[in-house]
Amino acid sequence: MTPVANRAPLASLAVIAFCAICAVAVPMAGAQTVGSMRNQINQAQSKIDHKQGQARVLSSTIAGFTNKINGIQGGITTLRSRQAGVQSKLDTAVARLRVIQGQHRKSEVELAKLRAQLGKARKILSRRLVELYQSDRPDLITVVLHSDGFARLIENKEFLSRIGQQDREIITAVRISRAQTATIASRLAGIEAEKQTVANSILQRRNEIDAVRSKLESKQQAWASARSQRQGALDQVRADSKKLHEKIDVLQSDINSVTGQLQGSGNLSAGPIRSGSGTFIWPVNGPVTSPFCERRAWESCHPGVDIGVPSGTPIRAAGSGTVQIAGWVGGYGNYTCIGHGGGVSTCYGHQSRFATSVGSHVSQGQVIGYIGCTGLCFGAHLHFEVRVNGSVTNPLNWL
Repeated sequence: MTPVANRAPLASLAVIAFCAICAVAVPMAGAQTVGSMRNQINQAQSKIDHKQGQARVLSSTIAGFTNKINGIQGGITTLRSRQAGVQSKLDTAVARLRVIQGQHRKSEVELAKLRAQLGKARKILSRRLVELYQSDRPDLITVVLHSDGFARLIENKEFLSRIGQQDREIITAVRISRAQTATIASRLAGIEAEKQTVANSILQRRNEIDAVRSKLESKQQAWASARSQRQGALDQVRADSKKLHEKIDVLQSDINSVTGQLQGSGNLSAGPIRSGSGTFIWPVNGPVTSPFCERRAWESCHPGVDIGVPSGTPIRAAGSGTVQIAGWVGGYGNYTCIGHGGGVSTCYGHQSRFATSVGSHVSQGQVIGYIGCTGLCFGAHLHFEVRVNGSVTNPLNWL
C-alpha cells in the first residue's frame, strides 16, 4: 500500500502527465483536421479542373454549332432572295395568264358565234340542196349523189359551177365560217398549252426552292436545338464549378480558423524526436497529409511529403549538414535546404520564419525554422523533401 504522504506527489505527476498528453494530442488532432481539409481542397480542385475541361469542350462544340447555323442562315437568306425573284416572275406570269385567259374567253365567245353562224349557214345550204334536188335538174342531182359528204360537196368545183350566184354566196359563207372556226379553235388550244407551260414551270421552280429552304431550315433548327442542349450542360458545369470554388473557400476559412486556434493554444515545442529505420529523423511530429508524388490540380507529382502540424511548431534538421538554401523560393515560400554530403540534401518548405542561414553548419535535431503557410499553401504544414543529386525521391524511404 502507498503511504498517504506519497499520494500527493503521485497525483501531481499524474496531472502533469495528463496535461502533457493533452498538449500533444490537441495539436495532433488539429493537424489531422487541417490535413483532411487540405485533401478535400485538392479533391475539389481536381473536380474543378475536370469541369473546366468539360466546359472547354462544350464551348468549342457550341461555337461549332453557331458557325454552322450562321453559315446555313446565309444560304437561307440567299434562297429567300431567289424565291422573291421567282415570286416576282410568277406574279408577272400570273398577270400574263390573266391576259391570256381574257383572250381565251373572248376567243370562246367568238368561236361560239362562228359556230352559230356556221350552223345557220349549213341549215340554209341544206334547204337549198333539197330545193336543188327537187328542181328536176339531173346534172346537179348526179353531183350531189356522188359527193362523199357535205364538206366535200361545198368544195366540188363542178357543183359550184352549176349553181347560181346566190347559192355560191351561201356556200362561200359556210366555208369562211368553217375556216374561222378551225382557226379560233387552234388558237384556243395554243393559249391553253401556253398557260399550262408557264404556270407549271414557275410553280415547279418555286416548289424546288421551297424544298431546299425547308431542308436548310430543318438543319438549322436541329443544330439550334443541339446547341441549346450543350449550352444547358455548360451552364450546369459552370454552376458545379462555382459550388466547388465556394466549398474551397469554406474549407480554407476552416483551415485558417483551426490554425488560429492551434496558434492560440500556447507556445509550441518541437516535441520528442521521432526516428525510424532510415538515415534521417522526422523534422516534425505529425501525420502525412499529402504523400510523395501525389497528383494534384497544379502538379502531376508532389515532390515531397506534407506533414500536418500547427503553425509555429519548431522544425528540426533531419540530419547534420551545411545550409545551402535559406530564403524565399516561389511556391515553396520560405525554403531551407541542407546538404548532407554524397549529393543528398533535405529541404523544408512553407516556413513562417528561419532559425538558420546559408553556410551555417547544423546538427541533426537542431531547430532550423518554424511551421507556417508561406508560398502556395492551403494551411499550416511542413513540406519536406529528400533530394539525391538534385532529383526528388520518396522521403519516407529515408526516415
